[in-house]
Amino acid sequence: MIDNIRRRRALGLAAGLLGVAAVTAVSGVTVAANAAEPAAASNVAAASGDVVANPSLDIDAALRAAEATLKAAENGGHRVTVVILDRSGTVQVQLKGDGANPQTAESAKRKAFTSASFGQSTSALAGRVTGTGATLRDIPGTLFLAGGVPVTVDGQVVGAIGVGGAPSGELDEQYANAGAATLR
Repeated sequence: MIDNIRRRRALGLAAGLLGVAAVTAVSGVTVAANAAEPAAASNVAAASGDVVANPSLDIDAALRAAEATLKAAENGGHRVTVVILDRSGTVQVQLKGDGANPQTAESAKRKAFTSASFGQSTSALAGRVTGTGATLRDIPGTLFLAGGVPVTVDGQVVGAIGVGGAPSGELDEQYANAGAATLR
């Protein structure tokens, strides 16, 4: 009997989580879950302080910035890869220019990640990672070379642009700033 109850609860929960209507026979017992009935957990109201908003670039803005960044690099005669991350560090857009070397994608992604994580350009952060012992450089996924810039709205980071492949980080950052300028 206890096993039947557990099975019914598991099937009801699974059907409720999937948001589909399901009817299943378990040891001669019919269990029904209706998509119109929300799962019990969804009936719990969260206090307003329990939920936070994390604004981020939308895909149209990210694509526009990536295209402008790549165009600026091409106009400068450089073959680069551009990566646009959202606030959480997830890649929204990656454009690899014609002839860009293979390492440029990882470099651009890590520069963007570093910039989004710390809310500063990677060139500004590079001076903070000197010395011996543990430094910011030890954080996985970061790269403290110029070429990553945050995208902010009202002082809040909403994404980042990373560029890799120009002959210098300063040029990478110049191109990233050109892309960011399209969002202002």
